[in-house]
Amino acid sequence: MSWARCRKTDPEVFFPIGSVGPALDQIDAAKRICAQCRVDAECLAYALETGQDHGVWGGTTPEERRAMRVLPGR
Repeated sequence: MSWARCRKTDPEVFFPIGSVGPALDQIDAAKRICAQCRVDAECLAYALETGQDHGVWGGTTPEERRAMRVLPGR
C-alpha cells in the first residue's frame, strides 16, 4: 500500500509489547498515525481477512478486531 501513512514509520510502533503502561502510549501513537491515513479501511479489511492477531491495523487493536469478528453479520 504505497499510500499508507505508516509506510515510513518504524514498524515497532504498531506492535507494542503488552497492553498496559508504556504500551498504551505506543498504541495511541499508532492509532494517531492510522487516523491520518487514507487507506486505513483497506488496512483494517486486510487485518480482518487474514486474521492478524498482533499489532495495530487500520486503527484497531487485536482486542478491537476480535470483537468485530464476533459481531452478528460479520
